[in-house]
Amino acid sequence: MTELHAMIIYVPASHTDRILAAIGDAGAGRIGDYSHCSFVTPGSGRFTPLDGARPYLGSIGKPEAVSEDRVECVVEKPNLAAVVAALRAAHPYEEPAFMTWPVDGWRH
Repeated sequence: MTELHAMIIYVPASHTDRILAAIGDAGAGRIGDYSHCSFVTPGSGRFTPLDGARPYLGSIGKPEAVSEDRVECVVEKPNLAAVVAALRAAHPYEEPAFMTWPVDGWRH
């Protein structure tokens, strides 16, 4: 049985399709006989680039708000490293915001 992880990613809305394709191709979102399964919710991301940052959007020391999507999916543990690598390669931000954790009680 394979351990399942939940994954949440925050991405500029302009790059959501690119991220969904990259992580799906790497193995995210596989549920039974389906691939590339996800749930996407629009929102607003806020951040302030600090000295030393190389922001994709915004300027050092100035608060920024951008239309972002919250992408939710599942990832089988053996695919997790490849999915994270694909996410980092496709994401426009210097430091992509994402998180993962094991889904308790779920194995398939």
